[in-house]
Amino acid sequence: MGIARKHSANKIRALEILVRLKRLYPHATCTLTYSTPVQLLVAVILSAQCTDDRVNLVTPELFRRFPDAKAIAAANLDELMELIRSTGFYRNKAKNIQAACSIVESDFGGAVPQSMESLLKLPGVARKTANVVLAHAFGINAGVTVDTHVKRLSQRLGMTKYEEPVKIERDLMNLLPQNDWENWSIRLIYHGRSVCKARNPDCINCDLLDLCPTGQKSVGERSRSLMPPITS
Repeated sequence: MGIARKHSANKIRALEILVRLKRLYPHATCTLTYSTPVQLLVAVILSAQCTDDRVNLVTPELFRRFPDAKAIAAANLDELMELIRSTGFYRNKAKNIQAACSIVESDFGGAVPQSMESLLKLPGVARKTANVVLAHAFGINAGVTVDTHVKRLSQRLGMTKYEEPVKIERDLMNLLPQNDWENWSIRLIYHGRSVCKARNPDCINCDLLDLCPTGQKSVGERSRSLMPPITS
């Protein structure tokens, strides 16, 4: 199959996967709790190497004490660290959050910037964080959020062969409509949590099995292993 035909086939398959994910998870949305773009920015930074559920346990008190960029920028760093300790890597996270909020306050009048270029200048912000903030705070689909679930499932589904998040994101952006870039990520995260887990994915009961080369291979190997030995 030529490169152009292979890309076309992958695009059709990606669109069908997207349709099914929308049907499976019609109400999927960002599970972080926040009231403002600044709070979303902080919550996403906290979510690195941490579950959203844990972040949501921490942020109510954090945002009660420090509700905006100005307050966080002026906060006592030790107090910030203590408030977010349970999210892990709390020293670096506290420093990045305070530094990012200081820049938001001084350079952007306390409002989170609405461009990828500006967001990437903030400490603790990479493309994954910027994509989430732009999509959920401002409705801007600037890219595809690639977290561990999206990386794992996109590879298993044959949507990319790469390991680097930036290259995975580029492949996905070429396969999916821009309006659905964040839809893809959110729903794939839901699917990764409920069905396509890192260990022991439930391939046999997966609604995407017929579209997943990895799942088909896994099920085929499992079936062969259960076959009785051939006797003469």
